[in-house]
Amino acid sequence: MAVSNEYTQFLIEMLVPLGPVKSRRMFGGSGLFADGLMFGLIANEVLYLKVDDQNQPAFEAEGMEPFTYETKAGKRGVMSYWQAPERLFDEPDEFVSWARDAVSVALRADAAKPPSQRKGPGAPPKQKKPRTKRSTLKKASKKKAAES
Repeated sequence: MAVSNEYTQFLIEMLVPLGPVKSRRMFGGSGLFADGLMFGLIANEVLYLKVDDQNQPAFEAEGMEPFTYETKAGKRGVMSYWQAPERLFDEPDEFVSWARDAVSVALRADAAKPPSQRKGPGAPPKQKKPRTKRSTLKKASKKKAAES
């Protein structure tokens, strides 16, 4: 599931109208995130956008299919990400509209989770772990070793 930096940067540039979009490498591919929520998946230089019952018919009408992968047990896993139509790359406004719909799907999915499991807007603030003497000592020893 290789993903080139060039392709990822191309997508991020096209998504500028959405606001800050970040990518994160994961499982050999990359995830696209807005508001801390994953709305896109890049695998093998192909973009997949998050779908639910509200936007899936548009993907089906374009003849697109869901992202699938092989499990360790040899079965096919299916995710809620469908391939984005390539024609959208020539139609920037429509591309952003489809991506905005995918962000909305991610927001709805996040809102359906219990508050303690939410990651997007409205999620409870993350609690910082209290520093322990051990972690402080580890950092000091690493710093000292780096100075040597």
